[in-house]
Formats: sequence, structure tokens, C-alpha cells
Amino acid sequence: MIHPERSPGVGGELRALLRLAIPVALSEVGWMTMTVVDTVMVGGLGPRAIGAVGLGNAIYYAPSLFGIGLLLGLDTLVARSWGAGEYDDCHRSLAQGVYIAAAISPLLMLLIFAITPWFSSHGVDPAVARLTRSYLFTLNWGTLPLLVYGAFRRYLQGVGSVKPIAFALISANLVNLAGDWLLIYGRMGAPALGVRGSALSTCFARVYMAAVLIGAAWLHERRRGHGLFYHWPRPDWRRLHALFQLGLPASFQIVLEVAAFGTATIFAAHLGPIPLAAHEIALNCAAYTYMVPLGISSAAAVLVGHAMGAGDPQRARRAGWLALALAVCFMASTAVLFLTAARPIIHIYTFDPRVVAAGVPILALAAAFQIFDGMQTVATGALRGVGDTRMPMFANLIGYWIIGLPVGLILCFGFHRGLSGLWSGLTLALVIIAAILVRRLARHWQKPCSIA
Repeated sequence: MIHPERSPGVGGELRALLRLAIPVALSEVGWMTMTVVDTVMVGGLGPRAIGAVGLGNAIYYAPSLFGIGLLLGLDTLVARSWGAGEYDDCHRSLAQGVYIAAAISPLLMLLIFAITPWFSSHGVDPAVARLTRSYLFTLNWGTLPLLVYGAFRRYLQGVGSVKPIAFALISANLVNLAGDWLLIYGRMGAPALGVRGSALSTCFARVYMAAVLIGAAWLHERRRGHGLFYHWPRPDWRRLHALFQLGLPASFQIVLEVAAFGTATIFAAHLGPIPLAAHEIALNCAAYTYMVPLGISSAAAVLVGHAMGAGDPQRARRAGWLALALAVCFMASTAVLFLTAARPIIHIYTFDPRVVAAGVPILALAAAFQIFDGMQTVATGALRGVGDTRMPMFANLIGYWIIGLPVGLILCFGFHRGLSGLWSGLTLALVIIAAILVRRLARHWQKPCSIA
């Protein structure tokens, strides 16, 4: 468990960052591994099944991650309370997060059920559309445990107890893998459910993750002699308002980012099953490497929040820049990997020569934006630590929706560059977003006690 401490110096700050970032990054990798495993496991059903899982996730995750985004304000409130030594206040914030999860889940599920037919039908291969609807109908039932998991995760991160999160995500992959093995192809007497079996397995894994983190939070509270449920707080409208003030911009930022890639996936579906499969594989790879800077971003949010709560802006500044440097180093290495090992990476998913040929140039474009992707996500986390969740929202609006996606669509369909044109627009978007957010972060450190 990480305890707040006063200005430990660069070496001490780096060690504190790594103690948080490594387990959280492993958690993010474990989270993404679920999607990768699902895609790989349905690969034996053919390119249409790969495309259906990718399209289904693109449709599902923009609304569901809006709900998760509403909980990101817990990073700021819990971390600052912990940094100030107000431990009961951390518990009170957790309770409000659970109330938000319980209230928003049914609304998100209804929205996903409503939009599925429209997004999976217009211009999409009929077989892919049918498989996508089957996949989404089942996956949607895992929304509530996903958001409950999100609330307890933010709490545990905020108090520095990150090892249970890594354990939950890594072990949940075993639950998901076993479920995929049984339910996709119908082994050991289980029904052969195809892509629907993959979605059902993911729902089971989410219930498991939520249960593990609830247990970890219960143990954490018990150690300090404060029963988690015995002292469960009632709704606190002032705190709920504070969470919404921080969480709504963060939610819109996540939705703008995820919906941008989701929109790209929907347009890739209009190019046919082969480009869609290549797009989904490249997106899986880029999203997989993104999980490490996302973990570093969460660690930066916590450490910056701890330092701000403790009244130590110099330490907050140091934690933010160290996290940014760490992410840049990691993403530079993944860019080299994408450029030098594109075919072996794609072969993990499929040996279809048409998909491999389409995927190699897309992985090269993914390599081009790796460093910028790492910079923008870590800057977002550090800004969240100081309470600035608005600028990342505006940066994503400008980068993706005003510039990147329009340019990508013009290149794709207007100049007939196909999938490469679409991904060129996404690359441009990430360069712009990284530049805006790093500049914003630098301005915050000039006035480190300000809160946007």
C-alpha cells in the first residue's frame, strides 16, 4: 500500500510511481487481454466473426465507458483525501461512486439496446451485422458489474492499494479464457454459442472482477477498524455534485476518444470484411500497447492527487513529468516493434493472407502515433490529479472530431486511400491532442496550486 509522503526526491518519486504504475499497468494489460483473447478465440470462426466482435465492442464501449468516466472523479477526491490523511472521506466518496454506478447502468443498457440495430445494419455485411447484434445483446448484461468494478477500482487506486486490482484483472483473464474455450465452440458438453459465447464469458469475468475488488475494499477497511458495509454512507448530494463536476468532462473525453475509434471501425466495416478484420487487429494491437501508458496515467493521477492533497505542488510537478517520460520511453519501444514485427504480430490473430497484407501498413501507421498516444493519456491523468478534466475533453473534440476524423474520411473515401487514409486521420488527431495537453500541463505547473 502506498502512503502519502512529503517530497521524497526524484529517486523516491520514481520508485513511488513505479510501485503504483506497474500493478496498474498490468491491470490495464489484463483488461485489454480480455478483448484480445476474445478476438483470437473467435478467429477460428473466420474474418466475419473477428469483424463482428470488433464492431460490437466499438458500439458497446462508447456508452459504457461514459459510465466509467463518471467515476473518474474518484481519482481526484479519493487521492486528495488520502494525501490529506482524511481516510473516512475516501470511504464516503466510494459510496457515492457506487450509487452512480447503480443509477447509470440501466440507462446505459437501454441506450445500447436501442442503438445496436442502427449501427450494425447500415452498409455492413449482413452476416457481420447478424453476429454483431447477437454478441452485443449478451455483452450488455455485464454493464452493472463493469461499473461496480470501476467504482471500487478507483477507490483502491486512490488509497494506493493497487495489487488487488492487478490480481483481479489477470485472474479474470483465466475465467474469460475458460469461458471462451467452453462456450464458443461447445466443449465438454457446453452449447456452441459462437460469438455470443464469447460475450457471455466476458460477463462472467466482469462479475468475478467486481467481487474480487469488493472483497479487497472490505479487507482494506477492516484493517483500519472500519467495516465497509457496517458504516456504509448514505447519498451525499454535495459529494455527488462534486463527482459529476469532475466526472462529466472526463466521461465526454472518453466517449469522444472511444467513439472516434468506434466511428473509424464503423466506416472500416463499409470497406468490407477483410479491411474490417485488418482494422480490428491493428486496433487491438494499438489498444494493447496503450494499456501501459494508461496504467502510468492512473498512477500519475493518484500521485499528483496525493501531493496536491498534502499541499506539496513541487512533488506533484515531479510526479507528472516523470510519468510522462516513462510513457514516452515505453511507447517508443512499441513503435519499433510494430515496424519490425508486423507480420508475426498479425499471425497471432490470423494467417489469412488477405488480412495480413491489409494489416501490415496499418500497423506502420499505429507505430507512427505510439509516442503521441502515450503522451496524451499520461497528460490526461496528471491533469485529473490537479482537478482539470475539461481541457482533455476539448482537446479530444478538436483533435478527433474537428480535424482527425474528417481528414481521415476525406482521405479514405474522397481520395480512395481506404483504410490507410482513415488511420492517417487518427494519427494526425493524436499528434494534435498530445500537443494541446502537454502544453496545458506545463501551464498548470507554472501555477501548481490552481484547479481548472
